[in-house]
Amino acid sequence: MLNPYLLLWFEAPLQSWGFDSKFGRRDTLAFPTRSGVLGLICCALGAGGEQRELLSEFYGLGQTVISFVRAKKTENGLQKIDKEPTICDFQMVGSGYDDQNPWEVLLIPKTSEGKKPAMVSGAKMTYRYYLQDAAFAVVLEVPGSRVDTISAALEDPVWDLYLGRKNCVPTDFIYRGTFAGEEKGLKHAASIAESKGRIEDFRVVSETSGDERTEDEMMTLNDVPERFGPDKRYRDRQVRLIHAG
Repeated sequence: MLNPYLLLWFEAPLQSWGFDSKFGRRDTLAFPTRSGVLGLICCALGAGGEQRELLSEFYGLGQTVISFVRAKKTENGLQKIDKEPTICDFQMVGSGYDDQNPWEVLLIPKTSEGKKPAMVSGAKMTYRYYLQDAAFAVVLEVPGSRVDTISAALEDPVWDLYLGRKNCVPTDFIYRGTFAGEEKGLKHAASIAESKGRIEDFRVVSETSGDERTEDEMMTLNDVPERFGPDKRYRDRQVRLIHAG
């Protein structure tokens, strides 16, 4: 029996999908990562810790992401409006804490040896990048035995849902239905986008998806989670990024 597909809609003023970030610089991909999507599923379920068994059930299952941008009507039909640029937010980490307070001192960044930093405050500047005004449809294949539990959790999540980071609050409903096949989910995603005045910009498909259109870019991403928790582990996957028309 074939697995069902969930349609998820990600829309917010800010989104951030980290994939290769260091402490002081938190980059974002131009689209949701596999780990980000499955992490959101875990939040909806209230599933903390490593979740190895749950994540293993998603190995090899499909995920297609479509980026939709705003459009305007012209004599020749709909025309894309230029996307808002990625923005950078500067944040101070570890500032304003009293190093004489036994609790607050725990929040001050330490050196790799666990010692007090040379600076008195211990504060560090971090650079965090965000997508602006982005909208994505994610058509996610899920194990048939879990589809009812996951869809119910997305409608009534145990923990709050965010689009990459806690300051990236969704501005529309995320769960948009369960479908018997991927194509039905993609078709419904297109109708949602049309109702919002958006058109497809690009899509991200699995290397083995069978999509025969000209591939614009092949990417290898280390974003397939094997376990979450303090000691996270990921494996690689290859995807194709295909631009529309």
